[in-house]
Amino acid sequence: MVLNLKAIMLLALHLLPGVKNSLVNLSNNGYDGIVIAINPSVPEDEKLIQNIKEMVTEASTYLFHATKRRVYFRNVSILIPMTWMSKSEYLIPKQESYDQADVIVANPYLKYGDDPYTLQYGQCGEKGQYIHFTPNFLLANNLPTYGARGRVFAHEWAHLRWGIFDEYNVDRPFYVSRRNTIEATRCSTHITGINVVFKECQGDSCITRPCRRDSQTGLYEAKCTFIPEKSQTARESIMFMQSLNSVTEFCTAETHNPEAPNLQNKMCNHRSTWDVIMDSDDFQNALPMMGTDEPPHPTFSLLKSKQRVVCLVLDKSGSMNSEDRLFRMNQAAELYLIQIIEKGSLVGMVTFESFAKIQNYLTKITDDNAYQKITVNLPQVAGGGTSICSGLREGFQVIKHSNQSTSGSEIILLTDGEDDQISSCFVEVKQSGAVIHTIALGPSAAKELETLSNMTGGHRFYANKDINGLIDAFSRISSRSGHTTEQAIQLESKAWNIAGRKQINGTVPLDSTIGNDTFLVVTWTTQKPEILLQDPKGRTYKTSDFVEDKLNIRSARLRIPGIAETGTWTYSLLNKHASSQMLTVTMTTRARSPTTLPVIATAHMSQDTAQYPNPVIVYAQVSQGFLPVLEINVTAVIETEDGHQVTLELWDNGAGADTVKNDGIYSRYFTDYHGNGRYSLKVRAQAKKNTARLSLKQRQNKALYIPGYVENGKIILNPPRPETKDDMAEAKVEDFSRLTSGGSFTVSGAPLPGNPTHVFPPGKITDLEAKFKDDHIQLSWTAPGNVLDKGKANSYIIRMSKCFLNLREDFDKAAFVNTSSLIPKEAGSVENFEFEPEPFKIENGTKIYIAVQAIHETNLTSEVSNIAQAIKFIPPQEYHVPALGTKISAISLVIFGLALILSIF
Repeated sequence: MVLNLKAIMLLALHLLPGVKNSLVNLSNNGYDGIVIAINPSVPEDEKLIQNIKEMVTEASTYLFHATKRRVYFRNVSILIPMTWMSKSEYLIPKQESYDQADVIVANPYLKYGDDPYTLQYGQCGEKGQYIHFTPNFLLANNLPTYGARGRVFAHEWAHLRWGIFDEYNVDRPFYVSRRNTIEATRCSTHITGINVVFKECQGDSCITRPCRRDSQTGLYEAKCTFIPEKSQTARESIMFMQSLNSVTEFCTAETHNPEAPNLQNKMCNHRSTWDVIMDSDDFQNALPMMGTDEPPHPTFSLLKSKQRVVCLVLDKSGSMNSEDRLFRMNQAAELYLIQIIEKGSLVGMVTFESFAKIQNYLTKITDDNAYQKITVNLPQVAGGGTSICSGLREGFQVIKHSNQSTSGSEIILLTDGEDDQISSCFVEVKQSGAVIHTIALGPSAAKELETLSNMTGGHRFYANKDINGLIDAFSRISSRSGHTTEQAIQLESKAWNIAGRKQINGTVPLDSTIGNDTFLVVTWTTQKPEILLQDPKGRTYKTSDFVEDKLNIRSARLRIPGIAETGTWTYSLLNKHASSQMLTVTMTTRARSPTTLPVIATAHMSQDTAQYPNPVIVYAQVSQGFLPVLEINVTAVIETEDGHQVTLELWDNGAGADTVKNDGIYSRYFTDYHGNGRYSLKVRAQAKKNTARLSLKQRQNKALYIPGYVENGKIILNPPRPETKDDMAEAKVEDFSRLTSGGSFTVSGAPLPGNPTHVFPPGKITDLEAKFKDDHIQLSWTAPGNVLDKGKANSYIIRMSKCFLNLREDFDKAAFVNTSSLIPKEAGSVENFEFEPEPFKIENGTKIYIAVQAIHETNLTSEVSNIAQAIKFIPPQEYHVPALGTKISAISLVIFGLALILSIF
């Protein structure tokens, strides 16, 4: 089939906004290109593939009706890992890979549960990262606890594709409604059930009692739980409890519960899930299918990951002579071959100018001799024009020469030049099935370069003048197979302009998850410095221990023998030259062993293209396996084409750009635009002073585990799920350092540097809390900035009402609270404010709603905050509560009690 250029360009534009290059496409009501990838550590099991097929098939029909005949699953690829046996029916993947999959099947780290969840940390309506199913969830019988697997997949697909959120809240399972009733946090309120506390069991029966109200909050006590009726009439909502047989729809504007304190209301400004879905890109042109026929069943393709194949396609045109670019490219390429690419990979190399030349056919990287066969051919002289397509075509020939398929192979394309013919090979690139990673070196690199990455699912980078930008880019291009223990990890990447005869010192912590294949590389521009490196036990490595490459001079490398010592390593560089020079240090390593999952940091922008004055968000994820790493310092450095740098501390505080507190996703708004063009992102994550910890708590955005149901007036418990003990909810993490490139993004429409404009208001407050203290109301929230989450606001407007809807729909007419004594704090700080709610009469049961706006000095106002509720509750005298008898096994209740307490907290 021949693809036309227009179709390729449309595809490239379609892919631009996403932070992850998903291959999913919706056309004629059917989803194509869905990738479900199995982790290499999962044992081979044919039943797993069969159950995946059955789950997706069931989900397709369920989702078709839930979306009122709008969408279904048409084509799905299941990516089989290399660790499984080969079969004739397995095809070769193209751009499909584990790290870009829409759904991953992998064991839970530390066996902390089989709850299906979606990694989702964007704003309302933004796509998630991936859905995670465990093999045990797909193989075991989970029908009582989660409902049918197809329903669960539909629930998670709504998270992933349409950016909606859960309508329950395990941390706030109850709230007081505007009708003064205590309600379970849910949507819709038509779902019925009972609220009980389980007491001790005797024999084969257990005792329950009604829930008591907490004297502080007026809500039910912490041990209270909502048990739904097994038989329901309510059809909503899939984002609350898809396991109920009657539930087949999303909550609409008519059935939505805007009062419930759940993430959907918080993130989507109290809009219903169906409203958000209908506003998604998918549904703009997806009209309901005519007729009454069911959609066709999905078609499945089984793809098997192959050995990694990479071809370097490197620019040696005349412009590479400027700013030492050719030399810096060679240094970075050599580092990639020696320290970054995984052993066993096949690597080739092409250089290009006005024409291209094959320098190396594919060579298997097994030892030093292998990479030296390639590095010896790195270009030493630059000259000629720039023909990017010539380089790519020869790159394809390198791959085919060794009887390898271009499908699923990778090309690393580095260029600094303009080329107005680059679009002439877009069709060939797309048809090749290869993944193109692009590195734009300098501000003149072809503007269409990123289109190659976007249309093939590759990474895109921009590197400026120092060697570190190139090294950081190459270091980020690791295997896409899911083998995290094989991937190189960057620990250090620093550059200094050191004055003559001066010394620079630094430290790098090595934690116990890493230490294999550890390198320290030093580069210089004029004269080799004096190098000193000391391990945590005092062993010293001197300049003479570093190997200086004969071909690519001005760099020296030390490979730490064996496994590097755990602890703090110290280095120092002395510039022996009389004049100043640029010195750099790079340190890389790998996991300590194949069974030790290392701490990993990844980063990206919320958009690949930013149109001023729209803000973009910087995201960094820090995790060990699937467990978030908390309480660390995460810093982003964003650099423009002219070298201007902005440093941002990223936060995991659940405020501003950050969706959920303590989920290991650190984020911040970026608003400091400095002209148009390419911007690069680099993120450093550091744990210091033994403050870092792993969170073992269950993820947000997941299918709700149902502990039991009420049937014919009796509570029937489901099998308990495995839970961590209270003292295992968090685990300490050693001090560590990680550095990662977040790639590049492109800015347009920005004002010229030096001409700032005030267009960004203060950020929206999303964590406002309120409570009564005597007859006063105490408020607390995280301070926004003067500009979204930077600086400090000029002032606050606080309003209150006894009616939730009045405050939500007409904030400006609600009662005003005097805030003359309230001076805003710096963004990220905790604000506390206490006031007397005049002129309202305060008595037992008084319920007041409060919301806040932040004001910029130019009178730009933030969005209205979330609506907080304060209830005046005077507890009654102690009273006797009659017990209710239910038939529940004593053993089940003991286990259930632990699970219940943990799920509530």
